[in-house]
Amino acid sequence: MTSKKLPPRRLSVAPMLDWTDRHYRHMARQITQNTWLYSEMINSGAIVYGDKNRFLMFNEGENPVALQLGGSDPAELAKAAQAVEEYGYDEVNLNCGCPSPRVQKGAFGACLMNEVDLVADCLNAMQDAVQIPVTIKHRIGVDRQAEYQPLADFVGTLRDKTDCKTFIVHARNAWLDGLSPKENREVPPLKYDYVYRLKQEFPELEILINGGITTNGQIAEHLRHVDGVMVGREAYHNPMVMREWDQLFYGSSHLPIEYADLVQRLFTYSQAQIQSGRGTILRHIVRHSLGLMHGLKGARAWRRMLSDATLLKDNDGTLILDAWKEVERANRFGGGLWAHSLQRPV
Repeated sequence: MTSKKLPPRRLSVAPMLDWTDRHYRHMARQITQNTWLYSEMINSGAIVYGDKNRFLMFNEGENPVALQLGGSDPAELAKAAQAVEEYGYDEVNLNCGCPSPRVQKGAFGACLMNEVDLVADCLNAMQDAVQIPVTIKHRIGVDRQAEYQPLADFVGTLRDKTDCKTFIVHARNAWLDGLSPKENREVPPLKYDYVYRLKQEFPELEILINGGITTNGQIAEHLRHVDGVMVGREAYHNPMVMREWDQLFYGSSHLPIEYADLVQRLFTYSQAQIQSGRGTILRHIVRHSLGLMHGLKGARAWRRMLSDATLLKDNDGTLILDAWKEVERANRFGGGLWAHSLQRPV
C-alpha cells in the first residue's frame, strides 16, 4: 500500500467498464493529481481464480486509486479484496449499481439492492479481510421504485450492520428489465435531492454523488450538499474537464498541465508500455485519448489519426506526436489557448 497521505474523496472518476483501465487512469493522473481514480468493475471470481496480474496490475503513480469488485459471495469477495490490498490499491469498492443482464445473471450489481442483508455480509467479509477502506456504490432504487424511504432503509441498514462509512450514490434508479445498460445511464430521471437527503439523514457517513455531472459549476453546487462528486462519461470523453480540478477543488497552487507537456508524457508512456514485452499495443493506449483535444481546432484530425487502423499498425508512439502537430498547426501557440485562466465557481 502507498504510504502517501491520501487526499479526500472530493472528486473521483467513476468506474466505467472497458474504459477506466490502467492506460486511461495513467492519462487522467497526468491531468489531476488529487482526484480519486476507480478501476472498471472486476468480477471477484476472475481475481480469485484467474490471472491476478492481468486484472490488478496498475501503473506506479496512479494513487489514489480504488478497485471496484462485482460479486455476491462473501468469502470470494473477501479473497479478492485481500488481493486488491496486496497489489497496492487504496480502496476496494463493492458494485451494487450495475444493471446489465450479464451482471444480473450472476445475481450481483444492482440486484443486490433487493438483498440488503447479503450486501451487509459481503461488506463485513471484505472489511474483516483488509485494512484499506471498503466502500459501496449503488443506485437510488431499483426498477420503478419512486419513494425515498427504501433508499434510506438500505443505507441505514448497512450503517447499522457494517463499518462501511463511504456510500457512492448514482442518483438514478436501475431498471433491471426493459432498458439497456446505456439507457440505464440516461433514461431513469436524476434525483439529486434524494442523495442530498441521505447526507442530511446520515451526517456521519461520507456520501458521494454520481450521475449526469459535466461541469465545474455543477460540481461546486453538489459539494454544498454532499462530501464528494464522482464524474463518469464527461471525464472520459472530455478528459481535460479535469484540468483545473486540483486548483478549484483541492486548493493546489500548481498550474494546470499544458497540452504539449501532456502529449509528451503520453508519448513517453506509450513507448515504455509497447517495449515492456507485455503485449500492449498502441491502440489499447490511445483509444482513451481521442477526446483529449475536445473543443480545440484540429481535434478532428487528432481523433482521425489516433483511430486510423493503417497508422496504428506500426505500433509506434510517435503517431501521438504527429497527431499533436496537426493540433498545433490549427491553433495559436504560446498564450491564450494554452494558458486557460482559472475561474472559481461561485
